Amino acid sequence: MDVVLYICAALLVIAGVAGAILPALPGIPLIFAGLWVAAATDGYRHVGLWWLVGIAVAGIVGVAIDFVAGTLGAKRVGASSRALWGAAIGTVVGMFFGLPGLLLGPFLGAVAGEMMSGKSALRSAHVGVSTWFGMLLGTLVKLVISFVMIGLFAAAFLFG
Repeated sequence: MDVVLYICAALLVIAGVAGAILPALPGIPLIFAGLWVAAATDGYRHVGLWWLVGIAVAGIVGVAIDFVAGTLGAKRVGASSRALWGAAIGTVVGMFFGLPGLLLGPFLGAVAGEMMSGKSALRSAHVGVSTWFGMLLGTLVKLVISFVMIGLFAAAFLFG
């Protein structure tokens, strides 16, 4: 039975790493679930509570950064508060429309918000592109944090 659980844990971690890149999968939660299953299968002998708490904190930071990255991209170029709200709302609404919604939602939200502030279409598009670049940076940070979580687990398993 342990072999089956370790295989399930590995599959969850692999799916999580894919989810760190693909916005349709909840990458960091899947990685944490896989690591937790592996730790539980081992009876928490190598990876105990404090290691799991540390890994969870890293995961929470990654999820938070991923959620606000698009908004921060818009803010960096001096977007209006309406554009920031639009990017945040576009991110949330985009979640319900799969991959296209996750990719376009923050961009369209930021553009709409900036246009409602009376800015030109060119300025609004600039804010939208900056929002999209923020999302790309957030994805990169999420991927790095995913590997940090796996690295912490490996260190605890080998040396804990």
